[in-house]
Amino acid sequence: MPRARTTKTYQQTAATPQDEGSGCLSGFAFVPLVVILTSLFLASFAWDISPLPANQTAEIIQAPLLESTPDTNPTGISPIFRREVLYWADSISAWASASGLNPNLVATIMQIESCGDPRALSSAGAMGLFQVMPYHFRASDNPYNPDTNAARGLAYLVRSLETANGDARLAMAGYNGGIGIIPRGEWTWSAQTKRYVQYGAPIYSDAISGVTSSDALNEWYINYGVSLCKQASQRLGLP
Repeated sequence: MPRARTTKTYQQTAATPQDEGSGCLSGFAFVPLVVILTSLFLASFAWDISPLPANQTAEIIQAPLLESTPDTNPTGISPIFRREVLYWADSISAWASASGLNPNLVATIMQIESCGDPRALSSAGAMGLFQVMPYHFRASDNPYNPDTNAARGLAYLVRSLETANGDARLAMAGYNGGIGIIPRGEWTWSAQTKRYVQYGAPIYSDAISGVTSSDALNEWYINYGVSLCKQASQRLGLP
């Protein structure tokens, strides 16, 4: 989250089916029986070979990914993420659904921000799973409560994604550096925000592509995530 921080979010937009045309047969024209039977016979073959609408084609392509791991990955979250983040898979799925976001975008943000440590605290004062700055919380909030932290952080991510017109990469930049940087030239971004996007964008791309490992995530982990994820693992009591 921004260090003068506002929280960032990425929205997943579901494919919208195209309207399908409808037709009707007129009952007032007389057609010989043999013509009717011949037409029905030919139509049966045409039905089998006619191309599917674009939205149905997309569903067929995606279906194997959803059906291949129904028991091991019911949340739709990619296995590329560190185990500390996957620990929160059910919660990430619920938070993403409530926010209208892609759960893999939510997981990407958590990966980089805290590696799943619910008590993470940055030197700038950002707190919790999504590293939310204090001024985003209400007086009655517990910033370290996972549900509260997610609600405040992902609300900012949604705003960032909307400002970025659905561009996840720009939304990540806005989440880290503040929504105000989104329309500005990237040369004005801080080194931290550039680095955030450098890793975040390809990690998210890998997560939604169906791969089982991510070079970008592994590089981030080696360069920046070892101690962060070790701390998260200890906090969560993972072996």
